[in-house]
Amino acid sequence: MNTEPSFDASLQTEPGHLIRRAHQLAVSSFHDTHGRQVTPVQYALLRALQASPGIDQVTLAEKVALDTSTTADIATRLEAKGWIVRELLPRRQRSLRLTTEGEAVLADMLPRVAPMYRALLAPMEPAEQAEFLRLLRKFVHLNENSAPPSDSGKPEV
Repeated sequence: MNTEPSFDASLQTEPGHLIRRAHQLAVSSFHDTHGRQVTPVQYALLRALQASPGIDQVTLAEKVALDTSTTADIATRLEAKGWIVRELLPRRQRSLRLTTEGEAVLADMLPRVAPMYRALLAPMEPAEQAEFLRLLRKFVHLNENSAPPSDSGKPEV
C-alpha cells in the first residue's frame, strides 16, 4: 500500500504554491496593520534583538533563519534608520543592540501584533487555528535543518 500523499495536478493544490499564498496573506496583513515603515523581516530582526541584546550578526541570522549576508544588509538598513547600533567585535563580528528609537518602534508595533494574527486566523475555528499553528511549527522544525537558507528568493528587506 502506498502511503505517499497524492497531489492534484492543479497549481492551487501544490504545497509550495499554498505556502507562498499563505506568506502573501501574512505579509499583506502585516503591511495593512503596520504600514510599510518596517518589513516583516526587519520586524523579526528587531524582535530577536529585543530578546537577545548584544548578540552578534551570525547568531542573529541563525535566530531569524536568514543567511548572514542578507542579515548584514538588513542590519545596515536598520542602523541607517537609527533603530539599531552595531559595534565591531574581535574577528570582524558585530554586536547588535536596539537603540531607544528602535525600542520605541517595537513598543508602537507590539500592541497590534496579536490582534493582527487573530484577524488573520479568524476564518478558522479555534481548534483549527491551534492545529494549523501546530502543523506550521512541525513543518518548519522538520524541514529547517534539511537545507541552509538560500540567497535565491531573498526576502523583502
